[in-house]
Amino acid sequence: MLSVITIRSLIACLLVAGLTAVLAATVLKDGYVTDPGGLARWYAACWLLFAAAVVAVRRMCVRRAVVLILAGGVAVAATGLLAPPRTSTDSYRYAWDGRVQAAGISPYDHAPADPALAGLRDDWLFPRGADCAVPERSRIDGPAGERHCTRINRPREHTIYPPVAQGYFLVVHALSPEDARHKALQTGGALLAVGTTVALVLVLRRRGDPRQAALWAWCPAVPVEAVNNAHADVLGVLLAVVGLWVVVRGRFEGGVLLGAAVATKLLPAVVLPGALAGVRRWRDAAAVLVPAAAVVAVTYLPHVLLSESSVLGYLGGYTEEEGYDDPSARNRYALLRLVLPDAWALPAALLVTAVVVVHVLRRGDPGRPWSGALAVTGTVFLLMTPGYSWYALLLVALVALDGRWEWLGVAAAGAAKYVSVHLDGDSSVVGTTAYALAAAAVAAGVLVRRRRAVPASAVGVAGATRRGSGRVAVGSKEE
Repeated sequence: MLSVITIRSLIACLLVAGLTAVLAATVLKDGYVTDPGGLARWYAACWLLFAAAVVAVRRMCVRRAVVLILAGGVAVAATGLLAPPRTSTDSYRYAWDGRVQAAGISPYDHAPADPALAGLRDDWLFPRGADCAVPERSRIDGPAGERHCTRINRPREHTIYPPVAQGYFLVVHALSPEDARHKALQTGGALLAVGTTVALVLVLRRRGDPRQAALWAWCPAVPVEAVNNAHADVLGVLLAVVGLWVVVRGRFEGGVLLGAAVATKLLPAVVLPGALAGVRRWRDAAAVLVPAAAVVAVTYLPHVLLSESSVLGYLGGYTEEEGYDDPSARNRYALLRLVLPDAWALPAALLVTAVVVVHVLRRGDPGRPWSGALAVTGTVFLLMTPGYSWYALLLVALVALDGRWEWLGVAAAGAAKYVSVHLDGDSSVVGTTAYALAAAAVAAGVLVRRRRAVPASAVGVAGATRRGSGRVAVGSKEE
């Protein structure tokens, strides 16, 4: 007869295999514009199988679980390689920026539609004779007044991506065969995604339960956004994960890595309060913030000196386009606007964020900086209600580090909002409802964990864990 341990392992393996198969079918389905409802159902199936697989792996012994997490992580990530980018065209800009840099030109100086760079165009990024009415393509002027199409979004705007990301684009371009096209950046995303899984396992073997790494390795957002759409966010995620791990032992080294993460996609700046959790002296805070700021400055400096245009590129236009100053533009601050006037939404979001940051700085655990980073990052997502699902890659990695799985609902809400854009009717209702459910799940998780917490008087420590002890967060199992 099969032992209980073997049966549990078989169930987990079957669930991961099923998840991989459904993810493959999801990536192969090209329905973002033509059949968003069908694509949303495939997404839902992926998330349900993911949840079941995570529950199953928690019942396995740690050694077997780690092997399955790593092997399953490779298989899950590989599904993103099965098709060209399905729901985003950002990687085409990455490829263009790498090509421009390889030609010795600053990526910040010219928009893709600039005739000065016409000599760098090819039939992949700038298809000739193609139907420009195809979704996700833009019409631009070609040589001698000819009309061409491009796969690059916002072709008349300068690039927005920070210098470490630009370095990544250049390296991928330099290492790729000429006919690699989208596969080069997708392969880079797969390697970075698997690398993040390995980093999470290493961190959690020392300071938690390595089975939590499955929350990243098998999450549907990873193959879809990090691999298939090849978003550079995954590089920032890897740097942030390693930075938060290192900062516990060395503030300077951790600050350097976190600065590199910020210089990749800017968003990882939200983890900095977590890196400063429990810090009481200005000198200790400066040991993290100064090297982080120095890395950002040093990586930008060559571009500032060599570029004729602003290295901020389209950043100002992007924030305006996304409605951060006009909430109604993209259904921004959706949850706050359910109870507050639109004009109050941004001040309220800033106030709530400031309160959470102060709480993390004063009461956070310096031995678990990712816990404070998750609290700040998750709060920002719930307040801002972003519509781009790849932003949540950072949140997913922090959930894996900290183990508070209820925050994954925020990542699922971002995916629901993004896919629903092309649905008939008022798509904002879907996004608002999804984020409301995610907020409810987080609130429920907080209440459950507080009920399970051991009273401080019973163990003689603050809360249910000892600062810096490396024990698992309340509610998860210790090994």
